[in-house]
Amino acid sequence: MSTDTETRSTLGRLRASPFLADLLTNRLAVVGLTIILGMAAIAVYARVTYDFGALTSSQLGTEITDRAPPGWLGPAPANQQLFGTDAAARDIYKRSLYGAWLALKFGTITVGTSTTVGVGLGIIAAYYGDVTDNVIMRTMDVLLAFPPLLLALALVAIFPRDLGLWRAVVALVLVYTPRFARVVRGAALKVLEDEYVDATVALGATDPRILVRHILPNTLAPITVQSTLNFGLAIIDLAALSFLGFGAQAGTPSWGLMLSRGVENGLLTGEWWLSFFPGLFLAITVLGFNLLGDGMRDALDPRMREAVD
Repeated sequence: MSTDTETRSTLGRLRASPFLADLLTNRLAVVGLTIILGMAAIAVYARVTYDFGALTSSQLGTEITDRAPPGWLGPAPANQQLFGTDAAARDIYKRSLYGAWLALKFGTITVGTSTTVGVGLGIIAAYYGDVTDNVIMRTMDVLLAFPPLLLALALVAIFPRDLGLWRAVVALVLVYTPRFARVVRGAALKVLEDEYVDATVALGATDPRILVRHILPNTLAPITVQSTLNFGLAIIDLAALSFLGFGAQAGTPSWGLMLSRGVENGLLTGEWWLSFFPGLFLAITVLGFNLLGDGMRDALDPRMREAVD
């Protein structure tokens, strides 16, 4: 009886939340969420289990064989690793798993910061309008006029190399902020047309209260979708900057840097495992965020819900 009661209670909550119900009935979104949760578990496991210093330092001169193929490919030395080793005799399996921690950590910082700044600028521009709107949005337009990766490369070159991935994060925050500002400004302008906002102003509510309590909650739908989709894009761009030598420092178990070294050292020699496994982890992670983002967009779009009904 208790199980039936809990099941009915769960179904009742899902019916009360059309968004959650639509999201959980979208198979691709569920697959994306499963991938993300799996990668998050891998990232935490790698962060707790493996030593960062051991993963970055060269193992040449030890008993480990450099550029050894994966251990499941047949006859191999006894010290061969699951995913093989790289040119510095480092374990690609451990480095690929730790790369998930770096990707999710710096991706979260990038998207979180750009979302916060972009949402704030977009709401302020929509609410105050006139000169404030023109100054903020024309600045955003200037940033949007440049190709994203080219702008990121130009910005990242300004910062010292010893900052590693942090300089890529700062550059990408500046690249992503205009996207959030423009999306939120459009959503906020629609909210400002509602009569309850005028009533709130007439009642003497302060500007911060109106912005935080009334406008922001009604713009969360596009913010959520944009953040989820940009998360996968941030991971790709962080990897791309590292691949081009403008991100992670040498030896860091970043997927982009591992891909770069794999292409440089193993692409023409048949040592495919040097770049295959970090590339696979990168592709699966980005796929998970894209699937979840598409599912959230469909679930939050009233037109899609009406079409299903």
